[in-house]
Amino acid sequence: MFARDSRLRQWLGQWLPKRPVTRRDSPATARGGQGDVERVRRQYLESEQRFRALLESLPKVAVQGYDRDRRVIYWNEASTRLYGYAPDEAQGELLEDLIIPDVMRDGVIAAHRAWIHEGVEIPAGELELKHQSGELVPVFSHHVMLNEHTDEPLMFCVDVDLSDQKRAHRDLEFATRFDRLTHLPNRQTFEANLDEVLDGCRRRGLGLALLYLDIDRFVEINDALGYEEGDRLLIELSRRLSEQLRATDLMSRVSSDEFVLAFPGLHREDDVMRVLHKVQEVFRRPFGLEGHKRGITASLGVCLFPDNGTGARELIRNADVAKNRAKLEGRGGLQFFHQHLHDELVRQHRLAESLEHALDNDELSLHYQPQVSAVSGQIENLEALLRWTPPHGQPVSPQEFIPVAERSGLIHRLGDWVMQEACRQRALWREAGMKLERIDINFSGRQMGRHDVFERLEAHLRRHHLGPREIGIELTENVLIEADARILEGLRSLHHRGFRIAIDDFGTGYSSLSYLKQFPVTSLKIDRSFVRDGPGQPEDRAIMEAAVFIGHRLGLEVVAEGVENAEQLALVREIHCDLVQGFYFYRPMPAAAIERLLVGVVPSLGSLSS
Repeated sequence: MFARDSRLRQWLGQWLPKRPVTRRDSPATARGGQGDVERVRRQYLESEQRFRALLESLPKVAVQGYDRDRRVIYWNEASTRLYGYAPDEAQGELLEDLIIPDVMRDGVIAAHRAWIHEGVEIPAGELELKHQSGELVPVFSHHVMLNEHTDEPLMFCVDVDLSDQKRAHRDLEFATRFDRLTHLPNRQTFEANLDEVLDGCRRRGLGLALLYLDIDRFVEINDALGYEEGDRLLIELSRRLSEQLRATDLMSRVSSDEFVLAFPGLHREDDVMRVLHKVQEVFRRPFGLEGHKRGITASLGVCLFPDNGTGARELIRNADVAKNRAKLEGRGGLQFFHQHLHDELVRQHRLAESLEHALDNDELSLHYQPQVSAVSGQIENLEALLRWTPPHGQPVSPQEFIPVAERSGLIHRLGDWVMQEACRQRALWREAGMKLERIDINFSGRQMGRHDVFERLEAHLRRHHLGPREIGIELTENVLIEADARILEGLRSLHHRGFRIAIDDFGTGYSSLSYLKQFPVTSLKIDRSFVRDGPGQPEDRAIMEAAVFIGHRLGLEVVAEGVENAEQLALVREIHCDLVQGFYFYRPMPAAAIERLLVGVVPSLGSLSS
């Protein structure tokens, strides 16, 4: 505080009131007479007025003047705003009694005396001085000493209010370390705090449990109820979780709907389970959203120190892996981390990279399995089935790479490729005059979530000049059950224009027969598990018969999947299925083999045995 700044001193000096200097005048000056004296006095008064006006016009710069005893001789309006004292309250009071905190009092007095008697300047700097209310005020303070070699030295303090800057700095500091909504530490702060706790656990030989929590279907809450309700849920959840924590526990909101919690000092499995049950108990009470009580669940992943990791980042990653596996098991799942989960995640990541490479390098192909008339054995339609055969390796099963494609987002590229290839092949076979009704292609739930999926399908059809009855769609029951209004409306539009839409694997989902009237479908494909066991299991046969009866009453075509022997074929004929698909007639075949089949070169297995 109080550094002498030569420029500031010059600036103040040129405006400070000065007494006219008495000196021996030259004869020429003396001839100026009384008029020169009046002019000097007038200039003096004008300079004083300008000086005071300048000081009063600086709303953010507080200026005070003190005599050799540190008593106030000047106090501008900005000083009143900064420190609270009116000029008449401050006038004549000691500096140390007004704005100097107690801890600084002796130091300020000593520094002032050292400047007056020894010429030791006081450095400028940031300080916290005292407001009339007792609160501290951050300022940047300069001091200028005038008349310092006389009996009447004057000290002027120039203080710049730093409150706004300090507040902005605190806000920035908070924003970089804490979550704005819940005021919990953010991920970076949590990691740093957790590493410190882990150091203590190592020294004391303690364990630690890390919990990764992900609110189930939080996106749906935001979409349906709005972001304000979603924020209320997050704030309430953070409050409830905080109530369950000990003083040594840590918690952070690491993303929009994800929290991590650390529980140091846990040794036994029953201690860990007790803590987990307390967290799960938080969700047993409904949350108030839009004036209603709603049940909320969360998927939980758990990893342990030191068994599953030694550092904060590794533990968080492994708990996240366990949480993702818990989400696959359904809402409210709990999963402990095991190394095989991480190994599986790495394997799937590499598989996704290989699949992307396969898309770029034409490693994919479509095989086609015929659907034949249950009565005549004549080929009616084909189902397109995706195949992946790397150039140096074994074929990869669709049951393996399709889930990876859905999780990685590659399913949209795969879906586009299948639509394009199926349409291209259908157009080629039509131009060749081959007798064929349509090719059916499968759509996954993730693929249906794309907003323009139906537009893309129709674009492929237009490109190859195909009609709505030449390409069909197959969907599972669960895809239809989870479909939103946009998807159902898109399917209805296709249905009204003549597209064939089938429910695949019918009987294995959640819908049951009662939902059929709500779906714009044209056919049912009875799941192969019923066909397999139907000949020997009355329950499976009854389900098949019910599906055929209801399907026909609703005007739907019924297809039996997975027919592999004559006994199964006899059953599906007896209950009047319309079409049959399975190894008994044809396995999935590449396009070239299908062409030979359609021109009559390759007989079916069924025709050979009949």
